[in-house]
Amino acid sequence: MSVGIIIMGLFIGFMVGLTGVGGAALLTPILILLGISPSIAVGTDLFYNSITKLFGSIQHWRQKTINLKLVKYLAIGSIPSALFAVGLLHLFDSFFHNQEQIIKHALGYVLILVAAATLFKTFMKKKLEWNPMQLKPLEEKRVLTITIGAVLGFIVGLTSIGSGSLFAIAMLYLYRMGSSELVGTDIAHAFLLVTAAGFMHAGIGNVDYLLTLNLLLGSIPGVLIGSTLSSKFPAKPLRTIMAIMILFSGIKLI
Repeated sequence: MSVGIIIMGLFIGFMVGLTGVGGAALLTPILILLGISPSIAVGTDLFYNSITKLFGSIQHWRQKTINLKLVKYLAIGSIPSALFAVGLLHLFDSFFHNQEQIIKHALGYVLILVAAATLFKTFMKKKLEWNPMQLKPLEEKRVLTITIGAVLGFIVGLTSIGSGSLFAIAMLYLYRMGSSELVGTDIAHAFLLVTAAGFMHAGIGNVDYLLTLNLLLGSIPGVLIGSTLSSKFPAKPLRTIMAIMILFSGIKLI
């Protein structure tokens, strides 16, 4: 099982490095389809993601490509909302014992949303890159930013998915930033969000630490190999294939 998980981590890391599409949308459904309970799959994925995003955040901090004010407003909404989602799941499980079914169905619908968002970002990026909303200063969009953080943060706490892909679409549409700043801001906020949600899942016993270690052993070299080869492959077809894989995973879980 350990060797299989390491190979799976290698594949997911490779695909993330190659396409830039979030690994959670691949990892969580695969873990569930392999027979791991949805709550453990979500908790482990969040915990695993907090480690991987830490290194990305450090690198972007050094490069000064993080919009700290935007991260702050997103986190004000997203972190409490994600913690609320985790607590709500635990409460439902205590009273109704249907936590696994709720996670599985929510995950399926969110995967379909992420697949659609990935395709939209891939083929309609030019339409997202400029609109009048981007011209407004961040302070005027503070309430909107916190609200977006709260809505998407709840989804992440519930399913572990969307900390990168869904927030990236929102940032691309609403805020005027260069590509490196957008990526850095997205990763830094995602690190705060998945760390908070991951530790809460850990606190209620929803994290498999051995599974996390095996995934890291595979995914770190996978990301490095994929990133190295990414310039040699066309991005659009690969992202389209990834989106279709995510779409079918979502449909299967529903």
